[in-house]
Amino acid sequence: MKKISLLLLVLFSIPSLGQKQVNKHNGVWLGYFNQTRINDKWGIWLDLHARRTDFLDRWSTQIIRPGITYYANDHLRFTAGYAYARSYPAVGLHTVRPENRLWQQVLWTSRQKRLQTQQWIRVEERFNRKIANDALQDGYNFNFRFRYLLNLMVPLNRDFIEPNTLFFAFNDEIHINAGKQITYNLFDQNRLFVGLGYQFTKGLNLQVGYMNQFQQLPSGNHFNSNNVLRVFVFHNLDLRNKK
Repeated sequence: MKKISLLLLVLFSIPSLGQKQVNKHNGVWLGYFNQTRINDKWGIWLDLHARRTDFLDRWSTQIIRPGITYYANDHLRFTAGYAYARSYPAVGLHTVRPENRLWQQVLWTSRQKRLQTQQWIRVEERFNRKIANDALQDGYNFNFRFRYLLNLMVPLNRDFIEPNTLFFAFNDEIHINAGKQITYNLFDQNRLFVGLGYQFTKGLNLQVGYMNQFQQLPSGNHFNSNNVLRVFVFHNLDLRNKK
């Protein structure tokens, strides 16, 4: 009986569960990720994103995200940086929302026979410009966001991912909101990706596949389910002197 009561309490604590509305969309996400290692301890991070919605019909988001990386060792690194994002409005609206974002991240990797993994935990401090009546207002809405990513890559024609390797890629990233202005959407979104990659050189690969982005909107009972063609380029440079 106690278990039944607890289950009912959890169900009724979810806002308007019975009135949940899911809006379905499709889009294309293009991304470029660069990690440049300058010396044994320091490096530079840069990623760029161009996202379209209704497949290629109109803009959704643009992001530029630089950072500075400290390498604890070859498999563990810490990055801090700044991001600038532009979020485009729904059909019928015209105002593009700018966002200034600080971010910190710990990233760790492992490499075994037939499996390469990458994980990160990222914290973001987000300053979204206020909008009312389809016009920018003074001030910003602020919230924290916490992100965890698990990325698995399985080589298909070799034992390890090295030049000229075709590989299967799977990753999942969950986003959690926090802050005084977050009321109903503590869960922000989940991004699930499956696809194929090709390692051209030691530091360059291309990954193409399907991603589902499932996102909870601030109302709490409205969700977006986005079916996305994702094309990402990963480019790692090592500028250290080779002995």
